[in-house]
Amino acid sequence: MDRFTRIFRLHQILATHRHPVSHTVLQKKLECTRATVNRVIRAMRLYFNAPIEYDRGHNGYHYSKTEGHPYELPGLWLTPSELYALLASEQLLAEAQPGLLDDVIAPVKSRIEHILAAEHLGSGEVAKRVRILRMAGRATDNERFRTVAGALLQRQRLGIRYHGRGRDQTTEREISPQRLVHYRDNWYLDAWCHKAKALRTFALERIVDAAQRGAAARNVVERELNAYFTRSYGIFSGHPGHTAVLRFTAERARWVAEEQWHPQQEGRFLESGSYELRVPYSDARELVMDVLRHGPDVEVLGPAELRREVASRLREALERYPEMRNLSGEGPVND
Repeated sequence: MDRFTRIFRLHQILATHRHPVSHTVLQKKLECTRATVNRVIRAMRLYFNAPIEYDRGHNGYHYSKTEGHPYELPGLWLTPSELYALLASEQLLAEAQPGLLDDVIAPVKSRIEHILAAEHLGSGEVAKRVRILRMAGRATDNERFRTVAGALLQRQRLGIRYHGRGRDQTTEREISPQRLVHYRDNWYLDAWCHKAKALRTFALERIVDAAQRGAAARNVVERELNAYFTRSYGIFSGHPGHTAVLRFTAERARWVAEEQWHPQQEGRFLESGSYELRVPYSDARELVMDVLRHGPDVEVLGPAELRREVASRLREALERYPEMRNLSGEGPVND
């Protein structure tokens, strides 16, 4: 146990005990010698002005009652493990949205690292020992992110201009933000769209402009949000009107059987060793992409529309490699 932790632990002991605590009990709880207990008490008195007194009648230590208020350690007091957790959280946020809170967090981060270094607990270890690899993340403007996050937390409506990739069109909308979602290395905003009069999901990097309107946001209860945004597969939400039936090879089954594609998925091993996975979905776009990444290790058994869509994509991909189509001596694959 390091010195910081012992100081924190001693404060907890003295603050929670109604009667003076003996030296023997302190040695046991702080897991140290009598001399170390004395050093910790001296440090608390000297550096933190802790009103620790020795009561001869009870042969123990306690906080003085003459101060009028219970004594507390000054400032935000964290144990080393909590400091490491705070630094790790900061790094996770920095990787998820680079530069978002640099100007706010940087001074605190610097002080924490100096404290850890002074106590020989390592400096910069979190950055060196933790790697976060982003895949296909799209850049989001920090100022726009702050505007959206501010409206979300202050429960204010937003006026936005949004460019949709699918139709390559920019529209103006008034929305009531409900929650931010970090999904597959990208940020999305779940919101009530007052134009569509329905819940919608907006990719943050496609918000061209955003400004608070000053009007109070419409609140959608969490139960309704969860029902809408988690019923179907992926980020494209809505009523799950279909169930994909996917059969994976025995080799791929070792991985897929332990993956969660959807909270309401159903999976089972077949006698051949292959794995059948059933996934509810509303919009097939993201599901098709995930099926295709498994290549020859998966077959879509149903619905027929999804099977045709995947087969069509594979056929189009094969058309990019005309020299490969007749390697088996057969012509192009037909329906």
